[in-house]
Amino acid sequence: TEPAPDSGAQGSEMAKAIVLGMALFGLWLTLSGYLTPFLLTLGVLSCMFAILIGARMGLIDEDAVPLQLKSRLFTYWIWLGRETLRSNIAVARVILSRRMDIAQCFVRVPTSQASDMGRVIFANSITLTPGTVTVGTASGAFLVHAVNDAAADPEAFAEMDRRVAALKQPPIVRGEAR
Repeated sequence: TEPAPDSGAQGSEMAKAIVLGMALFGLWLTLSGYLTPFLLTLGVLSCMFAILIGARMGLIDEDAVPLQLKSRLFTYWIWLGRETLRSNIAVARVILSRRMDIAQCFVRVPTSQASDMGRVIFANSITLTPGTVTVGTASGAFLVHAVNDAAADPEAFAEMDRRVAALKQPPIVRGEAR
């Protein structure tokens, strides 16, 4: 006989499915831009179908729907947006200068990320930052192509790694012993 399913686990799975459904529908709505009832219905149905397939394949897990990231993710996005803007300006200066200071290089960037989700967020954040592209992964490190030495700053990569690692930390409750 099989053990009875845990209702808490089922509730958690349902919450993940609902959050994923809202995210998928939000993405669909943003990309389509159509607000007619027929197309909205098709969008909802296609999102529900995608969630059903994902659930049947066992893909709706902690890495696919990281509910614990929700509170810190927006703060990280704001920080990443500022860093992307700064890098855009730096790369534009290099491109628009009379003497293009391009000294392409590959650097090994160590990572402290323990989960696949953390590694994906870190690698994508590096790639989103102008002047750098993550081109390879190895155990505990990424291979990053940088447009010049300034873009290959190890302190900047370490700060990004620290901030991504902080996304996965459980929230600290005031008054809680450390």
